[in-house]
Amino acid sequence: MFSQTIITTFQDYLTLCKPKVVLLMLITTWVGMQLAPNDITLTGFIYGSLGIGFCAGSAAVINHLLDQKIDAIMTRTAIRPIASGRIQPQHAIAFSLLLCLLGLWILIGFVNHLTAVLTFLSLVGYAIFYTAFLKRATPQNIVIGGLAGAMPPILGWTAITGDLSPYALLLALI
Repeated sequence: MFSQTIITTFQDYLTLCKPKVVLLMLITTWVGMQLAPNDITLTGFIYGSLGIGFCAGSAAVINHLLDQKIDAIMTRTAIRPIASGRIQPQHAIAFSLLLCLLGLWILIGFVNHLTAVLTFLSLVGYAIFYTAFLKRATPQNIVIGGLAGAMPPILGWTAITGDLSPYALLLALI
């Protein structure tokens, strides 16, 4: 039987991954998969979803790390695992790296290289460019950083087709 400490720690690490946000992102990924001209295979759907989901979770952890000082002074976010001190930053970094590597390994090994590269670029775009720079530099951060948020349908498309067509790019514009 698990102790309460193990359950709480698991919940904290899960919280770092922002599972509700990742689920919403995966739903738009599945839309891209559905709209792709190729038939969706069960393995493509499962491995694509897992790889993209793990990388999205990694980006969420980086977001928590970069925002820990701001989170600690805001009432709404002060209870977050890193901001409150329940998870040490170095442990969160290791967890984020593990999620990223696992996600990329799944995408490279079972989906395709294009989806792995685009997923990694999305992770960097959201976690580094948007979180570390745009959020703090301009009120237009959502507009400029919107490309990272528009990537999931493209990732779904490329996970199924293995290519990047103008139709996939149109999904990002929508």
